[in-house]
Amino acid sequence: MTPISAYGEFGLIKHLTENFSFENSSTEISIGDDAAVINPEGQMVVLTTDILAEGVHFNLGYVPLKHLGYKAVVTNISDIAAMNATPTQILVGLAISNRFPVEALEEIYAGIALACKRYKVDLVGGDTTSSTSGLVMSITAIGLENPENIVKRSGAKANDLLVVTGDLGGAYMGLQILEREHSVYLANPNMQPEMEGYDYILERQLKPEARTDIKKTLKELDIKPTSMIDVSDGLSSEILHLSDQSKVGFHLYEEKVPMDSLTISTAEELNLNPVMCALSGGEDYELLFTIAPKDFDKIKNHPDFTIVGHAVDLEQGNFLIARGSNELIPLNAQGWDAFLNRQ
Repeated sequence: MTPISAYGEFGLIKHLTENFSFENSSTEISIGDDAAVINPEGQMVVLTTDILAEGVHFNLGYVPLKHLGYKAVVTNISDIAAMNATPTQILVGLAISNRFPVEALEEIYAGIALACKRYKVDLVGGDTTSSTSGLVMSITAIGLENPENIVKRSGAKANDLLVVTGDLGGAYMGLQILEREHSVYLANPNMQPEMEGYDYILERQLKPEARTDIKKTLKELDIKPTSMIDVSDGLSSEILHLSDQSKVGFHLYEEKVPMDSLTISTAEELNLNPVMCALSGGEDYELLFTIAPKDFDKIKNHPDFTIVGHAVDLEQGNFLIARGSNELIPLNAQGWDAFLNRQ
């Protein structure tokens, strides 16, 4: 194993980034100068940043470093996609303790490189420093988009339809399986982990994908969402964010919440309510958005989308309409909170 001191800070950055290529004409100057330069060419610049801290956001007892690098990029790309913008560049910051050799960082950057290639974004800079408390990653993502295409959280109106992409709850159930098997390992390192048959939900947790494809699909359908957000903290929390910013309430139908059959069966195996896992689990990185009622016919039978509810006047509140009984259950923000949750 190669100690980081063998390279030094600037030598390490050069070593980890020398094989990155560039996909975007907006990248003018990248790694190697005092700052990166991008040329937006008349477009709006969209910026987001996210911090992932060991022991809070991930557990290296079961998260491979390559997957971690990939996921760190995806979580930020997802925020750009939630603005209906196109991701173009990223910056990477790393704080690392001396227990990590250079080879560990190579694994992280291999994951980052895969994500950059998958989403056609350029790594244009960042920073590395030492840490006394494990590994901390900070990713900043940059996107570009024409002003008329940007979608905010604040545009929903009463009677708009509430739509979600893909399926929900899978990432949370994947986390439950990883936590279960890690606990078994800690109790008895000779026990083999029981991961067979859980592939889909494990991938949803360890290697999620950002829904950058949805922008193109919506354009083809001639639909511009009135508001949008990504599902990173659980469906309930995201609905409440849209409610707060748009000043409307939402009624969500329990039987409409889309879930994969493996998510449902695993939740039942672990004596969990599958719908509650979708509402509060988080890390699905699907997109939640609203559309005007006039666009219903354009989207109603599309396989990528599920209409899960609708917007109402703010004073009507935010409720889950229970399956069968039509009972109104208040939606609560019980999703991921980094100050309350610890891995």
